[in-house]
Amino acid sequence: MDRAIEEEISSKKKKKTYLLVFVIVMVIAASIWFIRFYFKPELTRADIMTAKVETGIIENTINATGEVLPEFEEVLTSPINASIKDVLMDAGNRVNKGQSILQLDKSVTEADFGKLQFQMESKENEIRKLKLDLEKSFFDIKSNNSIKQLRISNLKDGVSSAKRLLKAGGGTKEDVERAELDLKVADLEKLQLENEIKSKQQTMKIEIREAEIALAIQKNELDALKRKLDLADVIATRPGVITWVNKNIGSSVREGDALVRIADLSGFKVAGSMSDNLLDKIHKNMTAIIRIGDTQLRGSIVNISPAISNAIVSFDIQLNQKDSKVLRPNQKVDVFLVTDTRNNVLRVANGAAFNGANLQEIFVLKNGVAERRTVKTGLSNFDFIEILSGLKVGDEVITSDMGDYKNAKTVTISN
Repeated sequence: MDRAIEEEISSKKKKKTYLLVFVIVMVIAASIWFIRFYFKPELTRADIMTAKVETGIIENTINATGEVLPEFEEVLTSPINASIKDVLMDAGNRVNKGQSILQLDKSVTEADFGKLQFQMESKENEIRKLKLDLEKSFFDIKSNNSIKQLRISNLKDGVSSAKRLLKAGGGTKEDVERAELDLKVADLEKLQLENEIKSKQQTMKIEIREAEIALAIQKNELDALKRKLDLADVIATRPGVITWVNKNIGSSVREGDALVRIADLSGFKVAGSMSDNLLDKIHKNMTAIIRIGDTQLRGSIVNISPAISNAIVSFDIQLNQKDSKVLRPNQKVDVFLVTDTRNNVLRVANGAAFNGANLQEIFVLKNGVAERRTVKTGLSNFDFIEILSGLKVGDEVITSDMGDYKNAKTVTISN
């Protein structure tokens, strides 16, 4: 009897528990429905940015950085080892061709110039002396040759006389042989003298040639030093603006040290740089877009540096409009290099709503409601992103960041 009563009580408790759980679940479900119905996600027009899908050109770009530089900048260097004597113009000044900018102390180089002049004059005198000696040797060989020739002629007559006497019986065979021997000795002496003088002449000609070569070298050195002395009066070779000048009066400078930089500000170029990881994506004549504020300029890569420094590759961009008024020396700019171009594609303005993935969840605004939609994207750049599927022309897309509503299927947009 007691057991039956206990079972009945236990059964009633279970039923009450089940009923309580059911009621709690229903209350929670009703609360969720109530919250979602009366507290729908909502934004105002002022909170978002939108853009309409359109057709047009899309250029895929990779980002780089750049610096605006004068298209031409001349560096005037010191032509000699000297010290800075006077600075006539400062950075920022405009200069005309031929205008003096800086003066160097040329006293040491002028002393070297005078010494070189003296050495050259000494070498010229040496050459003149060698030529006189050569002329004298010509005269000597001519005179000695004449003397030897007279003696040989006389000896020939002696040989003939000795032979006649021998034939007539008034001379001896020994007299003839002695006369012939004297003639042979005279011929050999004449030949020896001629060879000695010829050898001496050849030696002197070589010495003269060597002296003339040395003189020519000294003359070239003198001319080069004269040009350097002329350049020591540092003057502008073309009109422009001084961007830098060494103003340390009295300081020593070595040959080749920079003294002045003059820029032609009528035209500019852009020196670009980017990570070497993208080196295989760039090439000469590649189209480049330069953004300066709201202005875009176009150009092309004309040179890529073969050297890589700190994992950075450098390149030069020639601008189509190199005299644009927005360009300033040493101005930092954004550079976008065009890797691909497609015409007549669906595109929409790029914004924070796009994260770079091929498949993306975005919101499309229609009749005051933003609806979540999956789209497939293609090429992209700073301005636009290509739409491959999921949108059509005229769709209004929210381009601002909607990360706070990633779990909402729709968002109400009020005015």
